Amino acid sequence: MRARAAGLALGFAADRLLGDPARFHPVAGFGLMARDVERQVYRDDRTMGLAYTSVLVSGVGAAGLLAERMTARRPLMRTLLVATTTWAALGGRSLSREASYVRAWLDADNLPAAREQLTHLVGRDPSELDEQEIARAVVESVAENTSDAVVAPLLAGAFGGVAGVAAYRAANTLDAMVGHRSARYRNFGWASARLDDVLNLVPARLSALLAAALAPIVGGDGATALRTWTRDAHRHPSPNAGPVEAAFAGALGVQLGGTNVYGERVEHRPTLGNGPGALPRDIDRSVRLADAVGLGALAVSVVVALGRRR
Repeated sequence: MRARAAGLALGFAADRLLGDPARFHPVAGFGLMARDVERQVYRDDRTMGLAYTSVLVSGVGAAGLLAERMTARRPLMRTLLVATTTWAALGGRSLSREASYVRAWLDADNLPAAREQLTHLVGRDPSELDEQEIARAVVESVAENTSDAVVAPLLAGAFGGVAGVAAYRAANTLDAMVGHRSARYRNFGWASARLDDVLNLVPARLSALLAAALAPIVGGDGATALRTWTRDAHRHPSPNAGPVEAAFAGALGVQLGGTNVYGERVEHRPTLGNGPGALPRDIDRSVRLADAVGLGALAVSVVVALGRRR
């Protein structure tokens, strides 16, 4: 368990210092494999979608479990294995970088470039978004992805080691690929979407709690963040994005939510928070808060990993 805790800390540090692996990213490789499998087995059917998700996620988890058992008597190798897997699974540095790029384009009064950069963070159509709507989209993405791409992998590693991190990242990747609402994936992607919801129930609420506790770092108030979370989170269509985005809205003192366009689909989401709309300067504040939440999640995960030794 000491090796697991140390590996989580090293993997977190590697992500913050280096960002995503530049070449041969294992998550990208898994995505390509999953896409090939989908082409072979796809049917507009929940049962086939369940089999697809189960086989891929359990297969990745089993490979992680086997790798950990092979290093059971080699603490240094175990630590490096956990660190490498954690580094590949985390996305905190990339998230902060992409958000900062959008802010830079907004500061340069280059809306077309900011809209194009925004596509690296969100799936909504940015073509008609103004400066304030772009800022809102970035803050929402930073909040949600801090939970999905930082807090959740760390907790998965604390409880499940390499197998936990790998299986979580596989499930989260499948949700991004086939779990969205569309005519093609409404049935086939149902299992992936529901599995991702279940796996993120605890991380999302830990993220919201940490955002409230750390709100003073960005000039916010923890009580306001907690109140916004408990009052507004249920309005969001996602059971996990709701708590995180509401807590960030309260911590930053801004209002999130509104109309989002996804191709031909338009969503009118209820607002979260009582403050004014997000502005470009709130992008930097959301990144600072997200970085603090990531550090808080690392501390919790290390304590959990060490505590499991007992």
